[in-house]
Amino acid sequence: MSGAVIAWVEAATGHKPKDPALFIRALTHSSRGGDHYERLEFLGDRVLGLVVADWIYRLFPTEPEGVLSRRLNVLVSRETCADVGRQLGVGAQAILGKQAREDGATESDNVLGDIVEALIGALYLEGGLPLAAGFIRTAWGDRAERHGKAPKHPKSALQEWAAANNKRPPVYEMKGRTGAHHAPRFVVAVAIKGVGEAEAEGTSKQEAETAAAKALLEKVS
Repeated sequence: MSGAVIAWVEAATGHKPKDPALFIRALTHSSRGGDHYERLEFLGDRVLGLVVADWIYRLFPTEPEGVLSRRLNVLVSRETCADVGRQLGVGAQAILGKQAREDGATESDNVLGDIVEALIGALYLEGGLPLAAGFIRTAWGDRAERHGKAPKHPKSALQEWAAANNKRPPVYEMKGRTGAHHAPRFVVAVAIKGVGEAEAEGTSKQEAETAAAKALLEKVS
């Protein structure tokens, strides 16, 4: 297995692992038992935040803190990390327990995003910030520059819409949760009194709330 991991990691990141076990761990879900990616994901998440913050700070020298924060939140979001993971083919390399694989964890935003962050953590341990930053810049491509105007998070945008139209703030309600622990599905509804409501699902409560807010925004805009 280590030879295949080395070949894939080198193709996906441009770095030939010195310690294959480190990258095997970065690809291993807790459902497999033994060493898994969670500690590396913790580290990689912090490295990603620092690299992206530095990147957009230099890329948009006149923007205030609030606008940079909106850009940062989108670029380090679970959805963006999962999108990068799909682009790299992470799902096919994920090392999962039998039940997790059967439950579709290879398509879970949580799993794919976590593995991408774990890989960043592994790269940081092997080559420091320059190696991790180089991978992030390449893998994220033009995502940092894609929006001339900083995107607003759907929940923030919905809150602002309600205030601008003299409506009560949106209220979110959990409607249900299904699926296994490693591949959950959350259903959330959001409503603005006197305006309407929308319902959506996601692989986390936050993702479902974001999708519901976006759906309601599309209805009222």
